[in-house]
Parts: sequence; C-alpha cells; structure tokens
Amino acid sequence: MSEQTIALVTGANKGIGYEIAAGLGALGWRVGVAARNEERCESAVAKLHAAGVDAFGVPLDVTDDASVAAAAELLEDRAGRLDVLVNNAGITGGMPQTPTTVDLDTVRAAVETNVIGVIRVTNAMLPLLRRSASPRIVNMSSSVGSLTRQTTPGTETGPIAVAYAPSKTFLNAVTVQYARELRDTNILINAACPGYCATDLNGFRGVRTPQQGAAIAIHLATLPDDGPTGRFFEDAGEVPW
Repeated sequence: MSEQTIALVTGANKGIGYEIAAGLGALGWRVGVAARNEERCESAVAKLHAAGVDAFGVPLDVTDDASVAAAAELLEDRAGRLDVLVNNAGITGGMPQTPTTVDLDTVRAAVETNVIGVIRVTNAMLPLLRRSASPRIVNMSSSVGSLTRQTTPGTETGPIAVAYAPSKTFLNAVTVQYARELRDTNILINAACPGYCATDLNGFRGVRTPQQGAAIAIHLATLPDDGPTGRFFEDAGEVPW
C-alpha cells in the first residue's frame, strides 16, 4: 500500500473544492477530484496535472446511491484506502428563500445534497478511512448555519435563506453526531466555514477568493492526531453553534 496520503474532495471541479484539491496536492498528496459532470471533472484533473498535482477523476453524484457506491469502489481499486475526505459538494437552492413563500422542493433539494449527501458519501468511504493511520473528515459548512450568529443582533449572516442556512445548521449537527460515534477511533471530523467567497454558488458576489476559502479545509485535513473533533472552525478560530 502506498505511503502517499490519499484524499477525496467532492465538488472539486471548480471553486473552493478545486482549490482544496490543489492545496492538498501541493503537499504531495494524491487527490481524487470528485464531481457530477465527467467532462468538467477531467478538465479539472488536467489543470491540476499541469500544476504538478497527482490527481485523478472520480465521477460522483452525492445524491445518488449507485454513484457513491461506484466512487467508493474506484477508490478501493485506485488507492486501497482513504486518508482524508472533504465533503465540499453543496448547493444553495437558489434565492429568494423566505419561509412563507419558499417552494418546498427547494428545501428538499438543499437537504438532500448538503446533508443527506454528506452522510451517504461519508458512510460509503468509512471502510476506506478506517484503513488510514490518521483519517480526517472535513465537512464544508457555513457561518450562516450558526444559530448563535443568526440570532445575534447586528451580526451579518446574509439574506434569509430557509433552505440553505438551515441545511448547514443540520450539517453541523450531523458532524457532532459522527464525532460522538467515532470518538473512540482515530477519525477526526470537523465542520469548516470558508467565508464569503466569490464562486458560482453566489454569482461571484463574495469578497474572498476560493483559495482563501480553501485554507480552513486544508488546515483541518492536516490536523495532528491529538487535534480537535466535532467542532466548527473558520480562519479566525472556532465558530459558535
């Protein structure tokens, strides 16, 4: 079995996910670039190769059981284990999302991708992660999922978004439950907020670059064995629940 660290990043064909893959690859890691669109996936892999990253494509739709199972089989065949999983794939569901007028399908889609998709992928990859000496899971969340910040007067938490923001609160809670179940293992799992980055997700309205947004995920992916688990972080430190 290769001693090279193996990582899988979902939604890695563009934006923050791509920059996470690039950052981990710059460490000398081998990175699985997971994405729904195979053409965009391979384009991202080619770009990473040109930058000297040892990357390979992983077709993956986090909302599809068969696709996720096939991705786990591919990782099994290509690497034999997984050291780091970054659950980055996500959607906003589109705006506006006022509670009194939202289309319920918008809420369902956000939860299916941002929460259930993370559970689906994590569970499929856990057997491979358990083979690692220092397994790490990073769930890409958002500070808009912080109930503390959402209810603190004067705190900027973006527009009302009854699908997207609660899906990240849900993801944070799921992260805590995994940490509780896995507390007697060597798997560390944490949630990360990349900040308001200019990406497709927000129509490039963000004020941070995708590379800046990737930094916290890279930090949590490289935690020491005695690092934290079941917590929520941004560049400035811990984010309140």
